[in-house]
Amino acid sequence: MDYKIELIPISVTDIDRTKAFFEDVVGWPADQDQVVEEADLRFVQITPPGSACSFCFVKGMEMLGAGVKQYLQLVVADADAAHAELKGRGVEVSEVESLPWGRFTHFEDPDGNHFALQELPDYAAALAAREAAATSSAGDATQA
Repeated sequence: MDYKIELIPISVTDIDRTKAFFEDVVGWPADQDQVVEEADLRFVQITPPGSACSFCFVKGMEMLGAGVKQYLQLVVADADAAHAELKGRGVEVSEVESLPWGRFTHFEDPDGNHFALQELPDYAAALAAREAAATSSAGDATQA
């Protein structure tokens, strides 16, 4: 049985501002913008390009705690390209940082929710390099 995340709800203080930020600045269009009048609820669903999982920005679900900062991490193929695209659109985005577990750039939405964009390391290449080094070391030891 596969389990896949489809939606992550995030409560915001100003849903129009959040929608405008993601559509007009980040460049991710809204999939839905719905009002449930009997529940005094509004939600805007936005799916990052290429993702199977959406963010659902919500106004009116107090149990989610509007203004409570969330940390969300997305995977991108190229952190430098993601950084350049966001910066070009006017997003305040951090410089790309290289760490052993990936390359990262970060930005925040108007409510301070933190979005980390991670370029995964090439684990297969790293494993092949380690195996080659181990084989080379073993060969050096037998020739000595």
